[in-house]
Amino acid sequence: MYEAAQFIDGRWSAGTSGRVLTVTDPRDDTPVTRMPVSGADEVAAAVRAARGAAPAWARTSPSARAGALHAAATAIEAAAGELAGIMAAEMGKPVADAQDSIMAGVGTLRQYAELGPTHRGRTLAGDDAAIDLMAFRPRGVVAVITPWNDPVAVACGLLGAALVTGNTVVHKPSERTPATGWRLAGLVAPHVPPGVLNVVHGDGPVGAALAASPVDVVAHVGSTPAGRSIAAACAGTGAKALLENGGSDPLIVDAGVDPQWAAGQAALGAFANSGQICVAVERIYVHRDVAEAFTDALTAEAAAWGERIGPLVDRRLRDTVHAQVSAAVRAGATALHGGQIPAGAGAWYPPTVLTGCADDMAVMREETFGPVAATAVVESFEEALTRASDSPYGLAATVLTASMSHAQRAWRELPAGTVKINAVFGGAPGGSAHPRRASGQGFGYGPELLDEMTAVTAAHLEAPPTGW
Repeated sequence: MYEAAQFIDGRWSAGTSGRVLTVTDPRDDTPVTRMPVSGADEVAAAVRAARGAAPAWARTSPSARAGALHAAATAIEAAAGELAGIMAAEMGKPVADAQDSIMAGVGTLRQYAELGPTHRGRTLAGDDAAIDLMAFRPRGVVAVITPWNDPVAVACGLLGAALVTGNTVVHKPSERTPATGWRLAGLVAPHVPPGVLNVVHGDGPVGAALAASPVDVVAHVGSTPAGRSIAAACAGTGAKALLENGGSDPLIVDAGVDPQWAAGQAALGAFANSGQICVAVERIYVHRDVAEAFTDALTAEAAAWGERIGPLVDRRLRDTVHAQVSAAVRAGATALHGGQIPAGAGAWYPPTVLTGCADDMAVMREETFGPVAATAVVESFEEALTRASDSPYGLAATVLTASMSHAQRAWRELPAGTVKINAVFGGAPGGSAHPRRASGQGFGYGPELLDEMTAVTAAHLEAPPTGW
């Protein structure tokens, strides 16, 4: 069994709160990690350590900070197999998929190592006897609160951007993947001075204590309710809230597309990582012209995906997913595949295809976060755009279409931070995202994340008067 430890001011220790949480393997319910919960005093100590280390780290040259990130990336890459095994045991992702996501995190660290030294301000046209400039400066202490569904890649993005711009960090990994966070910290920490990276462990109350601490930024990827609580805490402390929350991402299948290809895209978007992706396909609007062929192909895809996906992270999430599916069926939807909890240990749930879904059903309105493809038939692209836009969320959306005019309308009109045309996943390595509505605020990833992690100082410099 893994024993997660907290890391404060360069020292590993167990929590003193007296609380211990045990993580079970969602594949077979066996205990896998013991996590001592950090107490309020330890959260405060971690913030103090980060604050104390901040001035020296801010003065460290950007090239030296970039070198630390490169060294950390090399260490993570060398330990990718070990990390993948821990991740698979804690949250159920198949080992090969876990290793792929870890390597994505390595790439993100290296990207920020390259971008950091080129992050610059600008000079302003002013008096010839003076210099005016706008310079980026570290914000100070960044609280990083990361999720369990992609614990290494997400952490690498937020930690990399914060550290390379000269901030210090207090990181709280998800209570579902504490050993993953503990091991990741052990690979990064040797490459930065004590206090620059600190790690605390725990569930919601620990995250709330950290968010309410005297930090300068709270960067959170996770659920919308947690994000709202963090935003409220930041309103009280003055910290910047950088949030990527939940979503209910639509997929539009337009008339004229190949239904077999479209079904493959829909299955990938809905079933990858067992549907436990922030930008997973949650609701599908398919044009009547291709609806029958599409749903037949999607049902076949679901059967094939059943042998490829892992379990959900725990039985609590599985119960939530199944409750949404069951409610939809009671309200008139039809389960063409899946929709039943399998017998046996673990938190397994099959790829599920629902047809006849209405927009007021929870599977269409809320974030399901499971391997469920909920579909509705539309009569026109206009109807699809209207229904896809009617959501409290605004994280991402996908449109499969052969029409360039429909593609142009989609990215202009859909109220989402990311709009993907003819591919449910993908995008350039430097791409960013700006979630809207209940899905969050601020840029996540890409060069723009460096702007989020820094503040601009406007400086006006004049020579002293002559004669002094």
